[in-house]
Amino acid sequence: MHPAPSVILFTVLSGAGFGTLILLGLGLALPFGLEAAFLWGAGYALAVSGLLASTFHLGNPQRALLAFTQWRTSWLSREGWAAVGALAMLAPLALASVFGGGLPAAFGITGAAVALLALFSTGMIYAQLRTVPRWNHWTTPSLFLAYALTGGATLVGLPYLAGLLCLILAVLQVVAWRLGDGRFAARGSTLGTATGLKGNLRSFAPPHTGTNYLMREMIHVVGRRHAARLRWITILFAALVPGMIVILLPDRFSAHLLAFVLHLVGAASGRWLFFAEAEHVVGLYYGAHDGAGN
Repeated sequence: MHPAPSVILFTVLSGAGFGTLILLGLGLALPFGLEAAFLWGAGYALAVSGLLASTFHLGNPQRALLAFTQWRTSWLSREGWAAVGALAMLAPLALASVFGGGLPAAFGITGAAVALLALFSTGMIYAQLRTVPRWNHWTTPSLFLAYALTGGATLVGLPYLAGLLCLILAVLQVVAWRLGDGRFAARGSTLGTATGLKGNLRSFAPPHTGTNYLMREMIHVVGRRHAARLRWITILFAALVPGMIVILLPDRFSAHLLAFVLHLVGAASGRWLFFAEAEHVVGLYYGAHDGAGN
């Protein structure tokens, strides 16, 4: 799949933002005053900026509101409702943390649960696609949740939880890659299944003399050496290095901020690979791969 920058920014930034809001909403950190203003403000800024970035990927951004009408059948619509709902539900708790005042724990717990639903819905947008075997797996929504909570714990300043989540994220990401690498071939998709024709088929001529929308958006080939390098960057920057920083320097805000920035770099690398390595079955029709994951 074509790794569109707007979608990468959306999923990385909004994920980190909602991860931050979830942990604050659950009361795992209890900031007050200026500290609360920074952490809640950072969570809202990341979440909202990510959501705004997603509109740049729409062909007609002015029609974005129509997505909210399809909540019965669309994970995209559910994501939108959950995201807006979480931001609204957590706002009173954020204001109380900054300006003082107590609110029942139910405010934060309910808002955090809806934010979790938003993250899960984002992952399910991709996991539901049987036409992209690498995504059509439980590891996809799990990774969206793991990246979000890891970034949130790092920014909020929960060193031991962040260290544990960094380890979980590293293991889960490696498992997702290992399982995903062979899933296209295991699904058994071929040129015959893609076209509905029987027999041992091969392409005699390209379907088009030029590119089209499907070729631009659904087909992207990334070299194995390039992918291997980006995988190392992802694991090191998204998980291992931030985890070491927060464990070795648990009480330094600057260390947590550095770890968070490094995590975002690794998350962006991993999310680029998430799209670039995903093979859509339509690529068989255009000769992009042979059905064996090549």
